[in-house]
Formats: sequence, C-alpha cells, structure tokens
Amino acid sequence: MSKHLLQRDAIDALPETETQHQFNYNAIRHSRSLATHTGMQRIGIHIVRIKPGHDSTTHHYHDADEEFLYILSGRGRARIGEEEFDIAAGDFMGFPAPSPAHSMHNPYAEDLVYLMGGEKWATDVVHYPDIKRSLIKSDGKRVWAAWEDMQELPPRS
Repeated sequence: MSKHLLQRDAIDALPETETQHQFNYNAIRHSRSLATHTGMQRIGIHIVRIKPGHDSTTHHYHDADEEFLYILSGRGRARIGEEEFDIAAGDFMGFPAPSPAHSMHNPYAEDLVYLMGGEKWATDVVHYPDIKRSLIKSDGKRVWAAWEDMQELPPRS
C-alpha cells in the first residue's frame, strides 16, 4: 500500500466533517478531505456533500487561492458573478484568482456532491460582495472587516 494512494474503500471510510460557514448559517458542508491523507500540503482536495436546501458557502472570491469544483452527483444552482446556472454531474467550474464571486445552492431533493480543490497559500484575502466583508488569512490567523470600516490609502509616490 502506497501512502500516495487512497483507494475507494479507504475514501468511503473517511469520516465526514460538518462545517458551517462563518457568515452563512445555511452554508453547511459535509466534507471528506483527501489531499492531507497523501501528504499534500499546498493544495486541498475534498469530496463535499451539500444537503437539500443548503448553500455551499457565502458568495465570495479569493485574491490568492485558485479553486475548482467538479460535480460528481446531484444537481444544484451555481451563481457566478450575478448570473445563475443549473449544474449537474459532469460539470466543472474553475476560478482563477481573482475571479468573479461564486457560490452554489442545492434546491433539489437529492444531495449535491462535488470534488473541490484549491490552493492553500499562507496569505489570502477572501471578499464577500453580498455582505460587504473581507476575510484576511495571514500568519496562521483569520480576521475579517466590514467594507465600511476599511480606509483606502493614497497611492505611494
């Protein structure tokens, strides 16, 4: 057995972690993390399940971390920027940094299951345009600020 291989039965045996988004009580993800079990440190790969009626996250985009989503089963609605799209198994979304804000919702009776991957830079800023907040990840800490509290600095000369 290789430490670089996770076979299906081992993946199926991984416990799901339930995570509620810090800014959206309806965004509850049930995830199995894959990359860490093979020693990967710079990217995260997760199998994520969203129950009916729930969101994937708060509508957001990253300044540093690129991410992707590949739908494995079920259906949902993706919001990219201000547009909405029906999504289903076999659909792929890729978000370079920065990209339009994105999020998903599962309005259907069956679970929405997808593979989610992305970079894990030590420093990143995540913007939430609908709620006008930004989250700053740096030095192992995460802090957020409301846009109304942020002050723009003049350009350097």
